[in-house]
Parts: sequence; structure tokens; C-alpha cells
Amino acid sequence: MGPKAKKSGRKKKKVTKAERLKQLQEEEERRQKEEEEARVKYEKEEMERLELERIEKEKWNQLESKDLERRNEELEELSLLERCFPEAEKLKQDTRLLSQWKHYIQCDGSPDPSIAPEINTFISLWKEETNETFEEVIAKSKLVLNLIEKLKLILLETPPYYLEDKNIIQYQGSVLEMQELLHLKFNIATEILLRQASTLADLDSGNMEKVIQDENVTLYVWANLKKNPRYKSVRFSETQTGFEIPRILATSDIALRLLHTHYDHVTPLRPISTSFQGHTTRIPQFVKDEVKSVEAAISKELPEESKQLENESNSVHEEEETKCEEQGDIEVQTSFVQEESDATKCELEMKLLSETVLSAQLLLIENATEKPTFFEDNEVDLCQFTTLGGVYHLDILELPPQYKPMKSWMIVEILKEGLQKYIYPPETTEDVETENAFPPIEVTLEVQENVIFFEDPMVARWDAEGKHWQTDGISNVSYKSEERLITFSLETFGPVTLIQDTHVNMPFQSWELRPLGVNKVLLTVTTVFTEVQIQIKEDLCMLASIKLSDKKHSSTLEGKWMTPISFIFALKETGLNIFPSGHSHFYVIINYKNPLVELKAYRQLALLSSAFAFGWSKWNAVCTSKKVIVKLSEHLTEEPIQNPNWTLLMFSGNRAQRLKINENSETFSEALKEETEFHSTLYHMVKDFASKEAMEKIRSSNCQFIDSVCYMLLSTRLLSYS
Repeated sequence: MGPKAKKSGRKKKKVTKAERLKQLQEEEERRQKEEEEARVKYEKEEMERLELERIEKEKWNQLESKDLERRNEELEELSLLERCFPEAEKLKQDTRLLSQWKHYIQCDGSPDPSIAPEINTFISLWKEETNETFEEVIAKSKLVLNLIEKLKLILLETPPYYLEDKNIIQYQGSVLEMQELLHLKFNIATEILLRQASTLADLDSGNMEKVIQDENVTLYVWANLKKNPRYKSVRFSETQTGFEIPRILATSDIALRLLHTHYDHVTPLRPISTSFQGHTTRIPQFVKDEVKSVEAAISKELPEESKQLENESNSVHEEEETKCEEQGDIEVQTSFVQEESDATKCELEMKLLSETVLSAQLLLIENATEKPTFFEDNEVDLCQFTTLGGVYHLDILELPPQYKPMKSWMIVEILKEGLQKYIYPPETTEDVETENAFPPIEVTLEVQENVIFFEDPMVARWDAEGKHWQTDGISNVSYKSEERLITFSLETFGPVTLIQDTHVNMPFQSWELRPLGVNKVLLTVTTVFTEVQIQIKEDLCMLASIKLSDKKHSSTLEGKWMTPISFIFALKETGLNIFPSGHSHFYVIINYKNPLVELKAYRQLALLSSAFAFGWSKWNAVCTSKKVIVKLSEHLTEEPIQNPNWTLLMFSGNRAQRLKINENSETFSEALKEETEFHSTLYHMVKDFASKEAMEKIRSSNCQFIDSVCYMLLSTRLLSYS
């Protein structure tokens, strides 16, 4: 009995059908209760969310309404502040006129290159000068290069709305004529030098070697007088420059010339178009019409006003004393009308100039619509690549007849055809048995010290027929960056240059614009290879420092104050190109921004730059092309502020707002910062939280300083190329 009872005790109690139904019913009730609670909770949360959205929307609408109410007032105030741009342009006009006057009263004998008769007379007189030595041509070249640079700067610095086609044709024609004449003079001087090669021969080798060096030109000449077949390595004394020549040249009556011009007079001048008129007439045309109508009204108004006043004076009294008094009144009133009319005319002219300057600034950031695609095989695209370090004119020349002593005379045969090039390789090679008789010539060149190559330079040769640089016919290129030596093999001699990718420093990694005091800022642009610091002071710019691989790099440009356009030109010449062109977007991945929004942003950043530091924000690449984002911090000291309190500003051209997010936020949001409002301009946006001292500094900024900062921002296009 015992074991049976134990077994039955282990049996599971059987659940009845009624109990199971009851259990299921309880579970169903619990589930329904949970669902109901969840529904009620959801509805409550949804109502709260909708209420919050309604409040936010209402608040947003109120802010928008407030912004719209004061928009006209804010834009009018901005318009008054932006009068600094036409005022700066007027000052630049005065400076251009003053420079012409200074040249006139200087009377130093040098021509004014912008005046056609003067420059044409100078060129004609120089053509007539004969038998100039190389040293004499080099001395004259300093003036010629200065005149060429002046003309190029006139073309660059004169706004497109002041340039006429005839001026462009005249200036570019004078530049080309002086460039060609200068090179011709160097050729004639080389021939004169080579005629006396035998009298200048080296005692050891028996050949003539000559090096003439100047700040703009270096000449290397080697004359093969001995024709020793074993003498195949030509190295100019105290330099690494030289050639490895084949046997056929080592046994020929030839001279090797390397003329290194530190400038480039080979690359064709870029065409300058006056199509500005077509771009801008649609913008300021209404202003032009208004000016014309006012001028007409003024000229009509003055005599009518005088006549009316005169008639009134005659009809009142006939006494002489009264007439005199009324005549005095007429003069006063006429003078008042004249002053008022002049003021109106001046105001309209400023309005016209303001619109014209705005249009010219817009042209600076205009993207070309088509990429140049008309290149031949191996042709260098000069929109993608830049020539650097000047041009190396490599020539194999036929040795001219030498001076021969005859009693107390030196006699020389002067060839009518002048200096002749030795054709290598010759056009016909029937008499030559071996195929390798004309191998490529190995050349070693010293790279100009002032030029920076961020990557190994490429070598290009000039195609005289096609009038372009090309890369074929060049092999075995080797560059030693420490020694600044480049070695390559060349199939045929001619002008050679070194090229670098124009956009090697684009896009930029970051940038910062920081005040340094009254009317002075520091612009820092950081790229993959370098950090460039530029100081801007009033109407001048200066290279403050360059860092390469976190090490300071010295440059001859450091400490030299120049006008913005001259400065940009000089920086490009040294290889520091941080200035995009209209075609750059075809070669660089850019953060495209609407040009009008970008332009308005640069103008307003320049207005605020004397009291606020601005910098690159990673969110600028995230927002749409119709908006820009920068970080901003009030900065009233000359020294940099450690860990500045940056705030983010978003600007769409017509609306500025502070953002809730910061630079370290995880996600992007356009949410407005708490307790802030919308404004139509960046100026009025910062006015909400700026100190009194900061606003005073902004309002007292020099117009030329603001214009220079704006020009540098437009030239670097930091908002699109960072």
C-alpha cells in the first residue's frame, strides 16, 4: 500500500476545461487592459507632441513675422553699411589716376606703358640699338620686365567695366611685342658672345664655358671648340646644371645654350573679355536709366527754376532796393537747387557704382559652364596645370665664325642669317649607319629656389607649331627634392618648363579669419600640404607665414605688403595657389553653394571681420547649396584666444540664424538656438549678442580694409572649396 500511495502523490493535478477557459479569459482581459493603457498613453503623448509642435510652429511663425516686419529696415541699414564697396572703388580709381600723375612728374625717362605713343617709341628706339652684350641686355631687361608687369597689372586691376576692347588689344599687343623683342635681343647677344668663344676658351678643356647670372635671367653657354668624342658630359662649374650629349654632338661645331628665364614669356596670354557688359547690364540698367533721366531733369530744371523766380521778383515791387534783395534770394535759391540736384546725381551715381561693383564681385565666383575639351594628344591643359619656375630655353646652336687676330685687328665673319639652330636629330639620316646615333639628350636642371612644389614636378616642352605645352618626347624624369635638381631625357631641344597641378592644395581642409587689431585681420587657410597665413591691412596684403609638414618654410614674399591682386598673382607665381578659377570645379570636388548666397556671405563676413573671428564648420558641407554655415566668435584682442566660444551661424542670403547644434554635435539640425531670433542679415544677427565695443569697431572700419577682406574671400572661395 505504501509504494502505491507515493506514486499517486507524484501525479500532476489535471487542469479542467473550465479552469483553462478562465485562465485564457484572464489573459485576454489583461492584454486588452494593457492595450487600452498603451492607447491612452499614446494618445496623450501624441496630443502633447502635437501641442508642442503647435507651440513651436506658432513661435516659428511669430519669429518669421517679426523678421519680415523689420526686413526692409534691416536691408536698408545693410545697404548703408555696404556703401563701403563703391567708396573703396572710388578710392581705387583715384589711386590709378594718381599713379599716372606720379609717373608724369617723375620724369625719369621711362615710358608710361599705358600710353601707346610712349611705349611704341620706346620699342622702336630699342630695336634700333645694335651690338648689345648679354650684360647690357640683362640691364635693359629690368626696365622691360617692369613695363610688362605694369601692363599685366593694369589688365588685372582695372575693373572689367572700365576696360574697352581697344585698350585690351593695345596693352596685350605691347606686352607681346616687348616679350618677343627681349628674347630676340638675348639671341643676338648670345651670337656676339659665341663669336669670341675661341678667345674665352678654358685652358684645361679647350672649350668655352660661360655662366651669366641675374635675378631674372641665368645664361649657361658651352661652345664645343675641341670636338673631343670622349667629352660627352657637360657640367657648368659650381653648378649641378648640365647635359649628357651623344658622340655626334661631341664631334660637331656646336654650342649648347641654356637660357633660364625666371619668368614665362612663352605661354600665350590669357584672353581678357569685355563680356562683363553682357553679364551686368541686366542688373544695374534701371539705375543707369534713372541717372540719365535725373541728369536730363536737372539740366531742364535749373533754367526754368531761375526764370520762375525772376518773374516772381519783377511782379512784387519795382523799387531798386527790393529788386536787389529778391535777386539775392534768386541766387541763394538757385544755389540750393544746384546743390540738391548735385546731391541727387551723386547719390544715383553711387547707386549705379554699387550695383556695378556687386556684378563684378559676382563674376569672381562664377563657375564656367563648359570644361575645355579641345586638347590634342599629350597637350597640357592650362586650366588643370600651372607652369612654375620660369622657362628653360634649351638650344643646340651652330657655332658662328670665330674672331681671328690680324695684326692689331680682330676680324670676324658676320653671317647675314644670324644665330642658327643645329637640327637634332637631323631631318634626314641616310648617311648614318646605326639606328641609335641620335639618342635622347640627358638634361639636369636646378629648380628655382622661390618656387614650391608640393609633389614631384612634371616636365613639359613647348610645341612651336601648336602653340601649347606638351608632355611627349620626355622620359626618365627624376626629381631630387632636397638638392632641387630635376633630370630627364629629351628627344629634341626647345623651351622646357616644369608644371604642377593647379589644384594640388584644393579643396582646403579648414580656414579661419581672425582680427589682429584696427583694420587688420589674419586669414589662415589649411590644405593637405600646407598652412598659409595671410595678413590683410587696409588695402594691402602680406604673406605672414607658410608651414610645410608642420615646419615653417621661408619665402621671399614674407613681409612684403602688396595690393590684393598683385599679392594673389605673386603667390600663384611661387606655386602657392589657393585661388580657384572659373574652371576649378571641373577638377576639384567642391561644396557647391549658390553664387548669390556665397557673395552676400563674403560681403557681410568682411563687414564684421574687424571684431569677430570666423572659421570653417563641418556642417557647411551638410546643409543645402542655398545655405552656408560658419562658426563665429567675438574677438577684440590682437592675440589669439585659447578655446574661443564658437557659435554656429546659418545664412541663406535673406535670413540669418544661430543654430542650436555645435561643432561636436552628432547629427545636423537647423533648429534655432534657444531665445534667439531670425534676422535678414548677419550684421543684425550678431548685433543681438555682440558687445558695444564690437559694434563700434565694425561701424568704424575702413572701407578699403573691408573691400580687401571681401576680395580675398571671393578669391579663395572658402565656403565652396573647403
